Amino acid sequence: MDAAIVRVEALSPEFAEAAQALAATLALPQNGPAAFALQLGAGGLQLQSLDEPGVGPVRVDFVEGALAHRRQHGGGNGQMIARAVGIQPGVRPNLLDATAGLGKDAFVLAHLGCTVTLIERHPLIAALLEDGLARAREDAEVAPIIARMNLLRGNAIAHMSEWNETPPQVIYLDPMFPHRDKSALVKKEMRAFRPLVGDDDDAPALLDAALALASHRVVVKRPRKAPPIAGPKPSHVLEGKSSRYDIYPKKALKAKAS
Repeated sequence: MDAAIVRVEALSPEFAEAAQALAATLALPQNGPAAFALQLGAGGLQLQSLDEPGVGPVRVDFVEGALAHRRQHGGGNGQMIARAVGIQPGVRPNLLDATAGLGKDAFVLAHLGCTVTLIERHPLIAALLEDGLARAREDAEVAPIIARMNLLRGNAIAHMSEWNETPPQVIYLDPMFPHRDKSALVKKEMRAFRPLVGDDDDAPALLDAALALASHRVVVKRPRKAPPIAGPKPSHVLEGKSSRYDIYPKKALKAKAS
């Protein structure tokens, strides 16, 4: 991580010691010029653009906000993502989300009853995600969902290549896609993360590793008009208004016998 891009800040004096420890863990400065500030305060951890302070901070919140609304009114098993990963009556596949990001899709799938392992390779995003998971574990309503989510840090290709547990039935990929739109409508998460993490240029290798490991299918989320990841062609596609799911089935998911 480029120390000139991000610095760590405590939002109030009582968080100074924790912020210092976080800065040491992530090898980031606490002073000097930076484009972003990783801020620690009473509400947890957040990433604030210092070049665009009006955009507002990025944080992981599984309890309130958009994810709370989706949890309560999101359409359940009829959601396109649920159909893409193979959720059906009696079927809740064991999932690996190899490009976890802020964990939104993984949370939706865990809420629907799937056990989800998340992998995030960027240390800063992983820190935001772990902070959100830790705070959500303290909420009585959301904690049972979080209990179905397990975060791994590091390179997903390496994790999948060295996997020594039961293979996940479904592997879910949502790699960062080259995006040229500079309008204010671009989500603030993407505006924050792109300068930090760039594009996922190793997406073809990621897909290859996923296809080698998954026991039942691989699902790739893409912008609706984007080309498929280079490599094998998907056998099935679910398309929405702005995104689609490319599906690479290996064998059918079936309900367990009762």
